[in-house]
Amino acid sequence: MAERKARRGADRGTLRTPGRDDRGWGGAAEAGRGADEPRAPHHESLGSRLNWLRAGVLGANDGIVSTAGLVVGVAGATASGSAVLVAGVAGMFSGALSMAAGEYVSVGTQRDTERAALARERRELEEDPEAELEELAGMYRERGLDADLAHRVAEQLTARDALRAHAEVELKLDSDELTDPWQAALASFLSFIVGALVPLLLITLSPGGWRVPVTVAAVAGAVAVTGAVSARLGGADPRRAALRSVVGGLLAMAVTFGIGTAVGGATGV
Repeated sequence: MAERKARRGADRGTLRTPGRDDRGWGGAAEAGRGADEPRAPHHESLGSRLNWLRAGVLGANDGIVSTAGLVVGVAGATASGSAVLVAGVAGMFSGALSMAAGEYVSVGTQRDTERAALARERRELEEDPEAELEELAGMYRERGLDADLAHRVAEQLTARDALRAHAEVELKLDSDELTDPWQAALASFLSFIVGALVPLLLITLSPGGWRVPVTVAAVAGAVAVTGAVSARLGGADPRRAALRSVVGGLLAMAVTFGIGTAVGGATGV
């Protein structure tokens, strides 16, 4: 029993989907509704969606900065517009595929961990349902309910869906909404592509003498927007985040432009 509690303590610390509310009152509120009433949207589901949106904005920001650094660097080395375009397109897809692959592996590992935790919880419910009921009631007592109410809430939730009750309160998971690695990979790929198109199109379509200044100015504005939006979604100060993003983007482009100019001059490209 002690080993089981220790393992669960570790699960509670590692199986939290971003944005989920740690107070664990969703199940208690749900117990107060009739069995046939539709479920209201969970507060944590909104938080999770906001975090996915924030991740998409950050993915676009990565696409903007990394592609801008690449094309500005190549533009510093050569005046050939075709060379800049080829490098930009290759870098855009390389970065997007790398982001997608990394996200797939990361989220896939998280999903495997969630499934393993749910399978273990299902097995424990089958082997010792009474102990599991007492444990669920104990978790509600820890959240401020009196012993009698906590036990009644635990009984109602267990009667409706024992696994879901334990998953939401104990593991901070929604057993019906596990993370999807393919969805995460696609979102990362598309957000990176959208961001990368900003510097790529600008440096390709701008006149020769203006392509670097126009690209730098537009990228600074774009990363200011993505930084501010990301900060606002996370509840932080958007002005500071926008400033950090602009400084980081300008620094990246300055460094790659300097390197490209130096390498281009040394090789005679």
